[in-house]
Amino acid sequence: MSPRMASSYIVIPARLASSRLPRKLLLRETGKSLLQHTYESALKARRPGGICVAADHEEIVREVESFGGRAEMTDPSCSSGTDRVAEVARRSLGDVELVVNVQGDEPEIAGASIDLAVQLLENHPQAVMSTLATPIRSREALEDPACVKVVFDHAFRALYFSRSVIPHPRQWDDALLTAEPPSFYQHVGLYVYRRDFLLQLAELPPSPTEKIEKLEQLRVLHAGYSILVGVVDEPTFGVDTPEDYRRFVEKWLSR
Repeated sequence: MSPRMASSYIVIPARLASSRLPRKLLLRETGKSLLQHTYESALKARRPGGICVAADHEEIVREVESFGGRAEMTDPSCSSGTDRVAEVARRSLGDVELVVNVQGDEPEIAGASIDLAVQLLENHPQAVMSTLATPIRSREALEDPACVKVVFDHAFRALYFSRSVIPHPRQWDDALLTAEPPSFYQHVGLYVYRRDFLLQLAELPPSPTEKIEKLEQLRVLHAGYSILVGVVDEPTFGVDTPEDYRRFVEKWLSR
């Protein structure tokens, strides 16, 4: 890593319980746990100087250690993955400037995507946070509330995130789905924070829009901070349901 680059480190928040797919991070129909797939994908990033899992249960710690990874126990009562990442940053990453939050259920996250999000903050010292987006080319995805949408300005600063269709066409035209530049973008839930800002984030009060949309990143925008958005061509989808996991397993085993 060149001296001009800000030091960065990946933290994967990992919770044993999950409502729609019980114990999903430990599922291993491919021969590896879902968490191991995510860990190994994140390792392909070149900019961060290291990686660890922020675990809420000893079973998660044992799993990570079984494949040679690094894990730290965090408070089981943490209310969010961000809080879990912040706990590790506060305790163990005092010399790190940029903290990368990679969700544990993103087994196909690209190393180049992580590097792009890190590079955004390296190149823009005034920004405190970055994330990613990818074009939406399906009306089904566009209208799915589980698919979070984002709009951003000419400088790639996020304007708003929503579960609704944004921008909302006054009159629908199928050509909107194939337009260049793209009309719609899906938010990819990977974040890079400046460490000092991450430690302050939990102190920010939830915003009215966050409470309605249930999207924590809206708290940051409401408080007046910038979130930079990097655009990637390859979408990565988290594994949230049994159907998501089945599709991932089928894709993996067909390689």
